[in-house]
Amino acid sequence: MNRLLRHLRPSHQHSAFSATLLLMSAVMASRVIGYVREAYIAWAFGAGPQTDAYVAGFTIPDWLNYLVAGGTASITFVSIYTRFIAQNKEEDAQKTFSVIITVMTLVLGIGTVLAEIFTPQIERHLFSGFSQDQLTLCVHLTRILLPAQIFFYVGGVVSAVLLSRRLFLFPAFGPLLYNVAIIAGGVLFSHQLGISSLAYGALAGAILGPFLVNAIGAARIGTGYRISFDISNPAFREWVRMSIPLMIGVSLVTADDWILRYFASGSVGDITRLNYAKRLFAVPIAVLGQATGQASLPFFARLFGEKRMPEFAATVNASVSRIVAASLLASSLMTATALPLMDLVYRRGHFHFSDSETTAVYFFWFSLSLAFWAAQSLYSRAFYAAGNTITPMIASTLITLASIPMYSALYRAFSTPGLAIASDLGILANTAAVALLLHQRKLVSLDGLEWAELCKAAITAAVAGLLSYWIASSVVVQGSRVADLKSLGLTTLSWAGAVAAGLWLTRSHLLRDLLRRKGTSYPRVAEKTAEELSRGAEP
Repeated sequence: MNRLLRHLRPSHQHSAFSATLLLMSAVMASRVIGYVREAYIAWAFGAGPQTDAYVAGFTIPDWLNYLVAGGTASITFVSIYTRFIAQNKEEDAQKTFSVIITVMTLVLGIGTVLAEIFTPQIERHLFSGFSQDQLTLCVHLTRILLPAQIFFYVGGVVSAVLLSRRLFLFPAFGPLLYNVAIIAGGVLFSHQLGISSLAYGALAGAILGPFLVNAIGAARIGTGYRISFDISNPAFREWVRMSIPLMIGVSLVTADDWILRYFASGSVGDITRLNYAKRLFAVPIAVLGQATGQASLPFFARLFGEKRMPEFAATVNASVSRIVAASLLASSLMTATALPLMDLVYRRGHFHFSDSETTAVYFFWFSLSLAFWAAQSLYSRAFYAAGNTITPMIASTLITLASIPMYSALYRAFSTPGLAIASDLGILANTAAVALLLHQRKLVSLDGLEWAELCKAAITAAVAGLLSYWIASSVVVQGSRVADLKSLGLTTLSWAGAVAAGLWLTRSHLLRDLLRRKGTSYPRVAEKTAEELSRGAEP
């Protein structure tokens, strides 16, 4: 118990294992609250014109944040700041922190003002399928949400300072407050403000969660800030050089949601149903991919910065192998439980069984790509840790542009389910491209992946998914909570039994590796590094 409480101290410096465990736990808690948020929205507003406008209202704010910030707060800045800390250059680290926040807050503020002015013109082109009332509501919601991006960005830079010092508690719990604020906004003010109450809640949540929580954490460790426009700072220029590719490039990881909304805008309710499916799908993505990637980046950056290339490559490959194997098993359960899960999670109030059936189809197709979403999160961070943002972003941008005709073609051929299929194919291409580029540049060899374990997991997942679905099909799901629970219970139990048997028969060591404390993120060749990091020792 004392060890657990020590990990929960804000000042505790985490190892790779404890950081991953903390972030996974926090992400899971955030996603649970996120589910409550989505379930509340489904109950209160259903899946229709209003909710389509609400989901679409996030497009321009997300696009602005991506264009101006481009993920630079938590990716490129971590690498630079970590290097300064490792070299005991505290003053340089503080100067770089101050100038980045000052300059980019100004840039983002100007961008926000321009976006506020031109929101009607932009959204008229983005969502041509909306009615005039939908478009008016979407513009109103977008203008409420736009200022939140300033707080997201500043909070992201501050959280990068904490991550660089291996202090993960405050960054982990910022998203919790964000989701709670959205729910509170709807519960407290929906009668007076309608669906706009959710947007006001999101704005308040961005201030309280990602910004204020991380600012308190940074203040506790003595991080100072002063206004600085010293653009001649060498570290700032290095940061700009590394960040520009992320700002001007377009990764399918982010653009997928924008593309889905664009094509689905002509079908009432489909933006919302796709969003519900994608948000539930985001739970395992966040736990298996994003949390692991976020926790791994400082350690990847340290190994690369110390030129320990064999350990760097081995660490990345070990992390990818375990996460992909676990994702394959999770995908088989998700596809088998799609309908009862969607019905149990969302059907209430204005969200009907017919909505559950449609959403389940989208969720089924999204679930097939879980392994690729998880793997790309780690592969991309391997590139960022190496200080190379140009190569992956050029590849991702080209793949995104090439994917748009595929989205269009599959949408015309299969209607909205075709968009989910296109999403799967696009992320597959994106992941394969980044992995091949790492291999070609001799940073992370594909030969280092645990291919035997991946094959064992894939075969086990396929058999377990098919068997559990066949057994659960004896229960007809038609809108009954009892039937939902019976189907989920049968599917889960049969899947768990099949997975246990499959891993035992194939003599897989996946479970042992996932549960092994000091080997979770490292292969045997890198165990010494893992022990050093877990103790916080300098090599």
